[in-house]
Amino acid sequence: MRPRKTNTLMIKIENLVKTFGAKRAVDGISFNVERGEVVGFLGPNGSGKSTTMRMITGYYAPDSGKVSVGGNDVVESPLAAKRLIGYLPENAAAYSDMTVVGFLGFAAEIRGLTGGAKQKAIGRAVERCFLSSVLHQSIDTLSKGYRHRTCLAQALIHDPEVLVLDEPTDGLDPNQKHEVRNLIRELGKTKAVVFSTHILEEVDAACTRAIIIDRGRIVAQGTPDELGRPLEDVFRRLTIADTVKA
Repeated sequence: MRPRKTNTLMIKIENLVKTFGAKRAVDGISFNVERGEVVGFLGPNGSGKSTTMRMITGYYAPDSGKVSVGGNDVVESPLAAKRLIGYLPENAAAYSDMTVVGFLGFAAEIRGLTGGAKQKAIGRAVERCFLSSVLHQSIDTLSKGYRHRTCLAQALIHDPEVLVLDEPTDGLDPNQKHEVRNLIRELGKTKAVVFSTHILEEVDAACTRAIIIDRGRIVAQGTPDELGRPLEDVFRRLTIADTVKA
């Protein structure tokens, strides 16, 4: 396998807008993510994080603006863009009657992997997400943490160049969160990673850069040090709680 280049622009977002009825969920945001970056996407509930991530992955089409992944326009060349992406959506679903290994095999086949390549991909994903102890359990018998890690494993199954992870540590215990943060940090050395989180300590633990979004607009971005300390105070100063009326 040829080595992957570093410092390559992998995600480019330009003036992205998405409206649902009277609500403008995403209001003209722009940012880039290069290979070798782990970008934390922060914001209060309803700020537009998940909507933005769904547009990056092609799940939603933008009302205006442009998203490109690896140089491929997500609207004009969706298959080329999606081949590069591993996506863990919020509240990710899995087929509950499948075993973990069966589900990962299914995910690998959807990504075009067969034979030895498929088995190697499953083994790599199982090791990365610490699933060996539940490999032959049906998904409906798993704890929330193991179910979430199984869904994370499917996002990694094809060793994508871009990872879009919506709340990747949701439902995990402190030990599992530590391992997933370490995994994200390690993957970010060779991939472009964007992940949303409500846990501000994860920015220090895993991110090279953070973007704070509020009411569909970017209000700050930079390294954790550039944003300032303590980050919780910075976050509260820049955003409006969802209990406050617009």
